[in-house]
Amino acid sequence: MLNRIIHFSLYNRLVVLILSGLILVGGCIALVRSEIDIFPDLNAPTVVVMTEAPGLAPEEVEKLVTFPIETAVNGATGVRRVRSSSATGFSVVWVEFDWDTDVYVARQIVSEKIAPVAESLPPGVKAPALGPQSSILGEIMIIGLTVDAEKAAQLASHGETPTTMSRLRSIADREIRPRLLSIGGVSQVSVIGGDVSEFQILLSPDRMRYLGITLPEVLAATESLNENASGGTLYEFGNEYIIKGSVNTSDTDDIAKTVVRSDASGTITLADIAQVKEGAKEPRLGVASVKTEPAVLLTVTKQPAVGTIGLTEKIDSELAALHSTLPPDVTVSTDIFRQSEFIANSVSNLQESLLEGALMVIIVLFFFLMNLRTTIVSLVALPMSIIITVIILRLMNVSINTMSLGGIAIAIGSLVDDAIVDVENVYKRLRENRKLPDGERRRIVEVVYEASKEVRTPIFNSSLIIVASFLPLFFLTGMEGRMLIPLGVSFIVALAASTIVALTLTPVLCSYMLGSDKAMGKLDKEPWLTRHIKAGYEKSLQWCMAHGKSVLIATGILFLAAAGLFFTLGRSFLPSFNEGSMTINVSTLPGISLEESDKVGRLAEEVILSIPEVQTVARKTGRAELDEHSLGVNVSEIEAPYKLDRRSRNEMVRELRGKLTEIPGVNIEIGQPISHRMDAMLSGTEAQIAVKLFGPDLNRLFATGQQIKKIMSGIPGITDVNIEQQIERPQINIAPRREMLAKYGITMREFTEFIDVALAGKAVSQVYDSGLPYDITVKFEENARNSKDLISMIMIDSNVGKIPLSYVADVVSTTGPNTINRENVNRRLVISANVDGRDLRGAVNEIRKEIEKDIKLPEGYYLSFGGQFESEAEASSTLALMSLLALLIIFMLLYADFKNISQSLVILINMPLAMIGGVLILVFTGGELNIPAVIGFISLLGIATRNGMLLISRYNQLENEGIGLEQRIAIGSTDRLTPIIMTALTSALALIPLALRSSVPGNEIQSPLAVVILGGLISSTSLNVFVVPVLYRYITNRRDKRRAANASRK
Repeated sequence: MLNRIIHFSLYNRLVVLILSGLILVGGCIALVRSEIDIFPDLNAPTVVVMTEAPGLAPEEVEKLVTFPIETAVNGATGVRRVRSSSATGFSVVWVEFDWDTDVYVARQIVSEKIAPVAESLPPGVKAPALGPQSSILGEIMIIGLTVDAEKAAQLASHGETPTTMSRLRSIADREIRPRLLSIGGVSQVSVIGGDVSEFQILLSPDRMRYLGITLPEVLAATESLNENASGGTLYEFGNEYIIKGSVNTSDTDDIAKTVVRSDASGTITLADIAQVKEGAKEPRLGVASVKTEPAVLLTVTKQPAVGTIGLTEKIDSELAALHSTLPPDVTVSTDIFRQSEFIANSVSNLQESLLEGALMVIIVLFFFLMNLRTTIVSLVALPMSIIITVIILRLMNVSINTMSLGGIAIAIGSLVDDAIVDVENVYKRLRENRKLPDGERRRIVEVVYEASKEVRTPIFNSSLIIVASFLPLFFLTGMEGRMLIPLGVSFIVALAASTIVALTLTPVLCSYMLGSDKAMGKLDKEPWLTRHIKAGYEKSLQWCMAHGKSVLIATGILFLAAAGLFFTLGRSFLPSFNEGSMTINVSTLPGISLEESDKVGRLAEEVILSIPEVQTVARKTGRAELDEHSLGVNVSEIEAPYKLDRRSRNEMVRELRGKLTEIPGVNIEIGQPISHRMDAMLSGTEAQIAVKLFGPDLNRLFATGQQIKKIMSGIPGITDVNIEQQIERPQINIAPRREMLAKYGITMREFTEFIDVALAGKAVSQVYDSGLPYDITVKFEENARNSKDLISMIMIDSNVGKIPLSYVADVVSTTGPNTINRENVNRRLVISANVDGRDLRGAVNEIRKEIEKDIKLPEGYYLSFGGQFESEAEASSTLALMSLLALLIIFMLLYADFKNISQSLVILINMPLAMIGGVLILVFTGGELNIPAVIGFISLLGIATRNGMLLISRYNQLENEGIGLEQRIAIGSTDRLTPIIMTALTSALALIPLALRSSVPGNEIQSPLAVVILGGLISSTSLNVFVVPVLYRYITNRRDKRRAANASRK
């Protein structure tokens, strides 16, 4: 079949050229139109269920809200883990499904499961809401709104009203957010900071007592005070009139005139018992700032499978259109966090590595061939293979991202290997044909066909073997599978494309460009570089053949040394990214007020801004409404984009960590936006290592967790050790005395409603101002409820009139948990940490060892370790097992080709030869054995066999021609030396840009893989050309002796 493809191409050359041109044009159009993103979709199918439960303490939220939802979703089809967090007035449940579950099916399952639960939740608890469908890479932009103090002062001097934080929040909520949500591809826009406006009716308990007004009377008067009435329709004079009662008003004076009671003694309005005003909604859930100045932050989240760069451009256009409608003193910042910049940098760096790799290939080809025409013929395979790869990936719905581009970048040297082997053989056969007498010379097309036919089997089979070596990658599951499989797909597709080009276009171009008289005249002698390399190689080969045993022993010693060093390498999951931005978590003790936490956060901002590389900072303290990233008011999350100049990121982070730890009473975690979210998806916490402690009692969990934290803090290389702040925080507990409630005729419903309304407030209606709704909230005035003693003295309605609350309830100071986290229905406490300057696996092993030595867990408590290392261990075992399968497939392919077990095993010797270089280069560069590096070693299983196949296939050809053993080893080795060195050099040198630029965005994952393949190619190529001939002579002599013995017995 392969011969027919070559024959068809050579005898339909014009058709092949036209088709190639059309593919080239179509591929370029497809490439330009392709949407480029940073990573493939890495998100585990996860459904987030969020429930607002205003006024409930964490224990009540856990018991009344979280537990019923967990119970409903546990055991649902495909659910692998359920996590939850119960905080003051808020419940979040993360339902994680198996990786192969369709996310839309998952959302449907959860919706059906929680529908019955919503009906049984306590009064006042809002219906559970599903979080927007997004991914860990969904947050694409943070927009900051601030008030320019200088412009605000100018407005004030001209008699105009400057923008307040309340107005700024309204602009974000009512103007910018709806416009952004209308853009196709935007999933969610969460808003934090500023003051949420509402209309407040602040009741005076003293005036209510004096006038004898009860709370139920107030509620009855206010619950419908702003609802329009419908009067139906009127038909008159042939017209239809709609009758409506326009009750709605946004004037506080009008609202204050609402009648509460009217009887013979007179009329009492709201103005008599309350102050009606426009104010900020309480409690405030969070605040925000930009460069220490108060701000409102909008976080834009995209939908899955939507291009980040294109969507960012649309958002920028929308914001530009909005800018002219905003007050003049409002500043809009879009430089806080932009994922599109990271993508642009990453893709640009990868493109640079691609171009530099291609340049290396051109240099190698030209210096070895010393012929422009042969160089061009070989090089055409490069763009053609890349274009065909892009077209096929598009047809397969594989997105263009740094992983798929990385696969092409790693394959770039191999893309010309098939063409090189073909061109070099054609080149040689044309030179031999040229030396024949005129009458014996064959047609150019025939020579090209025969030359291409000679090498088509090693070309095709070597490609099949390389594909087989990448098979283990496709057995990876979880996030590592989602990330790395597209790299394997693009590499294999690119390799297949190069094989197609080598069997079709390359022979056609050879017949055109190398067959003319002018071209033939330049083929009389070999290039200078090739002649000198062959001359030196012949001498070296003669010495090795004379000292074959010593060569094999030395190679064996090298392999054993490399194998020993392999087990000393540090282990980690993925290399660190350089995202160009830091995400810094600053947490204080629970129970701190939002105002005090804001001050601590502002202090941290000032420290971060003192770092020269940091360009700006933006901070979120607390959380936004219905935000799955639920942070307590004691936690600040700070985004700090930076630009490196004279020092590395690690040096900058160490300085920053040292300065931040000087702030008293805070815990610090320094990460990066995407890495943070990847860690959170893997372990539920935003750190590389998560030690999870499970048990029923929160106090005992925290005490044991503190011991573990102390142990971890003393281990070298462990940084950012943090413990979840689930400790006691101050509470005021109002416990009813039921016998006294009965005495005063107060029902439990009346008692709980009084607590809810008087202290927390109740939204009784809405005001529409400029068409936008605002809540009307009824509660007691602040000076009646701002201390425990005042709360005790609040007057509650009873059957004997108003009595102090202390008559029927105990108002006591107590403590309760800040948050309660659970995983798979068990309470959980996480002690998290990052590593700095050491490998992840070694750090975890040391932590495990120290904890087992020093910690004795109480009965019913247990530990589990989560984080990146868990995924690394699972992925490593999968790859190790599947690599054995790949090895078996490679052996079967070799045996199918050579029909000889001994020769197949000799070719496989290239694998340990490649391992030598791969291990040594990791040791010398201080690298770690992470998942990309492991894949690099597995890839060498196939890549390194190409050289052995070229040698053995040539030896067999010469044997069929009747040439003796020593002579065929000498001739065959020198014949194949040029293609072996050229293919190895093009593959290796093309990887150098990726290997050297490991720290730049976009190259982080591909670099370890490139480093290992580079080292493996160097060692396997250097040793292959000497070890394989020695082993071939050994197995051939043994075969000949066996044949001779069998013949003598006969």
